[in-house]
Amino acid sequence: MCGIVGYVGRPGTTGAAGEDGAAVVLEGLRRLEYRGYDSAGIAVVTGAGVDVRKRAGKLANLVELLDADPLPAAATAIGHTRWATHGGPTDANAHPHVDGTGRVAVIHNGIVENFAVLRAELVEAGVEFTSETDTEVVAHLLGAEQERTGDLTEAMRAVCARLEGAFTLLAVHADTPGVIVGARRNSPLVVGLGEGANYLGSDVAAFIAHTREALELGQDQVVTITPERVDVVGFDGTPAQGRRFHVDWDASAAEKGGFPSFMAKEIHDQPQAIADTLLGRTDTTGRLQLDEMKISEAELRSVDKIVVVACGTAAYAGQVAKYAIEHWCRIPVEVELAHEFRYRDPVVSERTLVVAISQSGETMDTIMAVRHAREQGAKVLAICNTNGSTIPRESDAALYTHAGPEIAVASTKAFLAQITACYLLGLYLAQLRGNKFADEVAEVLEQLHEVPGQVRQVLDGLEQVREIARSMADTRSVLFLGRHVGYPVAMEGALKLKELAYIHAEGFAAGELKHGPIALVEPGQPVFVVVPSPRGRDSLHAKVVSNIQEVRARGARTLVIAEQGDTDVEPYADVVIRVPRTSTLLSPLLAVVPLQVFACELATAKGLDVDQPRNLAKSVTVE
Repeated sequence: MCGIVGYVGRPGTTGAAGEDGAAVVLEGLRRLEYRGYDSAGIAVVTGAGVDVRKRAGKLANLVELLDADPLPAAATAIGHTRWATHGGPTDANAHPHVDGTGRVAVIHNGIVENFAVLRAELVEAGVEFTSETDTEVVAHLLGAEQERTGDLTEAMRAVCARLEGAFTLLAVHADTPGVIVGARRNSPLVVGLGEGANYLGSDVAAFIAHTREALELGQDQVVTITPERVDVVGFDGTPAQGRRFHVDWDASAAEKGGFPSFMAKEIHDQPQAIADTLLGRTDTTGRLQLDEMKISEAELRSVDKIVVVACGTAAYAGQVAKYAIEHWCRIPVEVELAHEFRYRDPVVSERTLVVAISQSGETMDTIMAVRHAREQGAKVLAICNTNGSTIPRESDAALYTHAGPEIAVASTKAFLAQITACYLLGLYLAQLRGNKFADEVAEVLEQLHEVPGQVRQVLDGLEQVREIARSMADTRSVLFLGRHVGYPVAMEGALKLKELAYIHAEGFAAGELKHGPIALVEPGQPVFVVVPSPRGRDSLHAKVVSNIQEVRARGARTLVIAEQGDTDVEPYADVVIRVPRTSTLLSPLLAVVPLQVFACELATAKGLDVDQPRNLAKSVTVE
């Protein structure tokens, strides 16, 4: 998600290894702007103490502040670009955060799941908070531990032992102006190894202008850097070593993590996007909680209909949600294209919950649907990836995904995060309304927490799909078939191919074939088929296998996505693409990934710009 930069140089010198630490860090933050952010800040450490400057909005706002109120010369500096999670994008919530003495400064990526408990402890002890963030909790804890131990590294270890969740932390202290201490758990942190200077970054783009020698940290490790040394220990204090490597990418490739496009990187990032969206959603008893849920429990119990409003890929996430929420909650769910919703005089009331899904939160069609729903008395819940955007602001409640910024115009990781958030909403409603027992909700949540690893497994095994895509660069039409939750997956697969490769593609409900679309099938026609698990509804699986036979008999080339162990499809498939076994309702999170990779690779083979397809915009702000 956010951008992190740390720099320590030799005091008394100038340039890259010198006193202008703020300039080095600001340059690093500029190189990390591609990650997306809504505020930025820098802290420097001098013999006189810690100085902080931070502002909501773009880096230009921070630069304007620095011009008006410059930081003192310093050889130690940390900087951050924030993508809001806990608390909106304001000056107060921007990083760095300091403890009560102002002598410790902290920047942070990720989410501290147990911050509410820790914050309550601190408030009871008399600590006053100046922000809404989970990060400020860490600053106060570090300040107390530093005072107790007198050692910032030991303080960081002690604090990390108390934190739950995923996080990267960087901290500085006024007593040690030549030291930065970092820590990581389930969130990236890389060390840049320089001459008379060392660096820390959320990725190598942060310091690639100064060094291409880097050290990758392992899980649950604390790193301490000075101008001359890099020391690594585990959270338990045992000495450790990172993996050293040479960066042979240029600055542009570094921003993409070495991937050929932002889309390829964002597809690769999907396991983390799902994991981050799941973070912090249960209380200390394991019961599902949604901190952003501002609609009362009584109102949610009274809901007798849910209407999902969204456009494009987000609408297909809503289609997946319909199957899951109706199954878990026994509430009827309608999925409406937002631009059609208010023009058909929809039937909604105070007992209707309207769920608005948007990556940017600025989709004008969806904004207008939200406004119409509220005028009719309905409660509106936003599922959004951008804190503080219009749709969450104008809704009664918000459930934020934590996919991080999505640079490519066509959505991939935001789609999976939206589906994950919809699952969380469905399970929360089922728990609240008594449709599911606690152990049943816990079982589904456990399955959800396994999905990031399963998506990684899918991504690691898709060279076959890439080869097929490259061989089909001249294909003029591709069809996609699915049933049940596989149907919106098929439509999303077709949409990705349209968006990226500019060729005809259609997604159909497989049962609809015989009612007309089978006329499109001719010898050689590529047809992707999303096959449900044979362990689910057996009749549904058998029917899809029959659909494969129907198109195969008419000469189609069948490309079948099926779970591991499903041998029934093999006699009728030209190609079988395997995904791990999971429950039927969660399977879209796996089945869509090969289709994303296929579209991206085919478009790349055609020499097209997959990050910025023609005629498209990331945020559609007109009706």
